[in-house]
Amino acid sequence: MAVSGIGAGSGQAVSRQSLATNFEAFLTLLTTQLQHQNPLEPLDTNQFTQQLVSFAGVEQQLRTNDQLESLLTLQKVGYNVTALGFVGAHVTVDGASTELRDGLAVWYLSSPSTASAHIEIQDKDGNAVYTETKALNTGTAPFQWNGRTSTGTVAPAGQYKIVIAAQDAAGNAVAINTSFSGVVDQVDVSGEEPLLLIGSTLTTMDKIRSVQRLVQTPPPTETPTDPGGEEEPDAPEETAT
Repeated sequence: MAVSGIGAGSGQAVSRQSLATNFEAFLTLLTTQLQHQNPLEPLDTNQFTQQLVSFAGVEQQLRTNDQLESLLTLQKVGYNVTALGFVGAHVTVDGASTELRDGLAVWYLSSPSTASAHIEIQDKDGNAVYTETKALNTGTAPFQWNGRTSTGTVAPAGQYKIVIAAQDAAGNAVAINTSFSGVVDQVDVSGEEPLLLIGSTLTTMDKIRSVQRLVQTPPPTETPTDPGGEEEPDAPEETAT
């Protein structure tokens, strides 16, 4: 005979999520089931044990979830603190977009072998403003753009992207890695992971390749002078008579 009362029926109706968020309700439900069981056919011991095991599992899962949430919160705080330490630092990061400022934009091109590269500079809307064919040697070398477009006009300051299609002497495609550098102006910690703002470009910490802390040299100290600006006259020499 099935257990009578609200125990079995209510236990099936209560969702697992409700039990996980409020284990007191589950305990009350189990107590009510014991109170309304049939005295002639008491609750089976195995069934009672299974429900206790289920309760223990729910409580353990709840504690585990709380601990995981705490660890994730601490991890996020640690990431944010680390990111804030980059403010004011000069960094080099992987990326194809950088800022044209004061008539100059600089990228660093890394090639695994010698190659002939077709370089295209695009504005923020994806329009090509400058193209060039350049021979690349093995290693990393800077590529500077003075802001002049292919038509000879001066491009406005802002964010620009470099797109490279390279081939070796045999005509095989060569993957060119691009990076840029700049000073981290601020950090956005409002999202899931902190974002570093370099000029007008946002990037993540995992793309940082090198960090250089800029050290300002203090100005030389001036030697204090006499406020009167005049030197005291020498004492007259005594002459023998």
